Amino acid sequence: MRHAHPVDIVRAAEAELMARLPEGTLMQRAAAGLAATCARLLIRRRGRVYGSRVTVLAGSGDNGGDALYAGAALARRGARVTAVLLAPGKEHRGGLAALRAAGGRVTAEQEVGLADFSRADLVLDGIIGIGGRGGLRPEAVPYARAGRRGLVVAVDLPSGVAADSGEVPGEVLRADVTVCFGTYKPGLLIDPGASCAGAVQLVDIGLAPPEPEVTALQHADVAALLPLPGAESDKYRRGVVGVAAGSATYPGAALLAVAGALR
Repeated sequence: MRHAHPVDIVRAAEAELMARLPEGTLMQRAAAGLAATCARLLIRRRGRVYGSRVTVLAGSGDNGGDALYAGAALARRGARVTAVLLAPGKEHRGGLAALRAAGGRVTAEQEVGLADFSRADLVLDGIIGIGGRGGLRPEAVPYARAGRRGLVVAVDLPSGVAADSGEVPGEVLRADVTVCFGTYKPGLLIDPGASCAGAVQLVDIGLAPPEPEVTALQHADVAALLPLPGAESDKYRRGVVGVAAGSATYPGAALLAVAGALR
């Protein structure tokens, strides 16, 4: 079962946790989990991290910082990492310094960035975080439209998806994998945003949010709700399904429902 919390609840839980931790600990936890997921994907895809081409699309704020620190971790493992700054002068300075210290390359030239994006084995989408509003900014739109050969890994949320509603008000950078931190965001469980997120993986960073506002059942949860037959079970002990659906003209919904019940 996946539980999701809106942005204001996530922010409050983060603030409560950060007040008890050394400065920067939460970001380091998030970046470490993100880098570990990226390393697994690269090993599965190429057999190793060393020599892989990684492009970090870094916007402003903490989302870009998570991506830059994760890029630094991958660079230390031998990946060829390039950070493309989409908000020059507003990037996370600590993350940028860490990437440079690890041997990463940095550019603010969009033509260079698009070329790296198109040939990368893996792209980290750190353009817009959960606090973003209104979809992709013009400088990021070309990446949503460009061809690519590698995997796109979204940092907490695909850029262009509204965190609380799953709305996609404009262009979106579709992800193959989304790594979210602490708790799922509603936009990762509600379409159309959910369809842009790819496989969603949760990294535990120690948050303790209250009861969730959105819950999504997974395959295992649905299976656990079904009655298990015993030695003396008959068809009625397994439950009775009543279906009110379809019509003589449009029977499709009824046929699907009955076929599902028989399964």
